[in-house]
Amino acid sequence: MEAYFFDVLNFLVRSLHIITGIAWIGASFYFVMLDNSLSKPKKSSDTENGVFGELWAVHGGGFYHSQKYMLGPKNDQLDDNLHWSKWEAYTTWISGFFLMAIVYWYGADIYLIDASKVDMTQGTAIAVSLSFMFGGYIIYDILCKSALAKNDLLLGIVIFILVSIAAYALTQIFTGRGAFMTFGAMLGTIMAASVLFVIIPGQKQMVERLRAGQEVDAAPGIAGKQRSVHNTYFTLPVIFVMISNHYAMTYSHEYNWLILIAISMAGALIRIFFVSRHSPGKPLTGALIAAIAIMIGVIWAMAPKTENITLDTSAPLVEFSQVATVIEQRCATCHAQKPTQLGFAAAPKGYMYDTPQQIKAQMPQIYQQAVVLKAMPIGNLTGMTDEERQLVSTWYQQNQQNQH
Repeated sequence: MEAYFFDVLNFLVRSLHIITGIAWIGASFYFVMLDNSLSKPKKSSDTENGVFGELWAVHGGGFYHSQKYMLGPKNDQLDDNLHWSKWEAYTTWISGFFLMAIVYWYGADIYLIDASKVDMTQGTAIAVSLSFMFGGYIIYDILCKSALAKNDLLLGIVIFILVSIAAYALTQIFTGRGAFMTFGAMLGTIMAASVLFVIIPGQKQMVERLRAGQEVDAAPGIAGKQRSVHNTYFTLPVIFVMISNHYAMTYSHEYNWLILIAISMAGALIRIFFVSRHSPGKPLTGALIAAIAIMIGVIWAMAPKTENITLDTSAPLVEFSQVATVIEQRCATCHAQKPTQLGFAAAPKGYMYDTPQQIKAQMPQIYQQAVVLKAMPIGNLTGMTDEERQLVSTWYQQNQQNQH
C-alpha cells in the first residue's frame, strides 16, 4: 500500500510540475521573443514618454500592441493592474523539489546510490544531492556578481566549465539516472532562485521608486535581464534531463557525463538559434548546424557496441529454463504483475516477466538493457552477476543464430 501511495503522489506532483513548467517556459519564451522583436516606436510622443520599443502582433482573432519601457513611463503613472511573472517559476521549482524527494531521495537506494562507485547511506546521498542543487546556485550567483559579469562571453565559458565539472562529479558519485536528475535539479534551482532573489526583487525596487516619483536605477533591470537570458539557455537542457530517465542509453553510457554535457550544449545552441530568429539581422544558423552535428555525434556514440559481445561457439547450449531462472530472480521482482521489490507498486513501463511467453517476447529488450547497456536491474538491486548476464547473452545469441 505504501508503494501505491507514493505512485499516486508521484503522479499528482509530476502532473503539477509539468503543467507549471509549461506555463513558466511558455512565459519565458514569449518574453524573450517579445524583447528581441521590438522596433523603435513610431510615435515621437511614445519615445518622449520613455517607450524603448514596441511590437504589433496578431493572434486569436485580434491585434496586440506591446510596448516596453526600460525605466517606466515618464509622463504617465504606472498602471495599478501590473502583471507579474513569478508564480509559474516558484511552483515549478517547488513541485520539482517534492518530485526529487518522492522519487530520488525516498528511493535513494534504488535510483540514487551506486555502491560500486560510492557506498553511502541514504542520508549522505540526500545531503550530497542537496549540496549540488543549492551550492550550484551559490557559485553561480557569486560569478554573476563578480567582475566576470561585465563580459557575457567569458562568464558563459566559466559557467559552462563549472557545469561540466559538476556533471562529471555527479556521474562518479551517483547512478547515471540519479546524476542526471540532480544535474537538472541544480540548473532548475539556479533558474528559480534567479527569479526569486534577483529578477523579482529588482523589478519590485524599480516599481517602488517609480511610484514614489524617484529616479529609477537601471542596475537591477540589467542584472535581471542577464539572469533571464541565462534562464532561457538553461531551459532545453533541463527539459532533456526531465525525459532522460526514459532512455537508459543516455545515463548508462560509459561516458554519460559527456553525453549529458553534449546534449545540454546542443539544447543551448538550439535556443540561441531561435532567440536569434527574433533579433534584427540574419538568424544564427551556425548555432543550429552545430547543435545538429553534436546530436549526430551523440547518437553515433550511444549506439550499442554489440560487436564487443561475441558468441562463444564452444559454449554449451543454454536452455531457456536457465535464463528463466535468472530473469525470475533478478528481473521479475520488479517486472511482475505484483512486484515484490519494495518501492514498486507496478511493473516499470508495464513490462512483466511472469510467464515464459512474456520473457521470450521481451528478450530483445532484456538483452539490450541487461547485457549491452547493463542498465538493468536498476542500480543492480538484485545483484545480477556478470556470469548471469553472459548466460542471458549466450542464450539470446544462440536463439538468434538458430532463427537464421
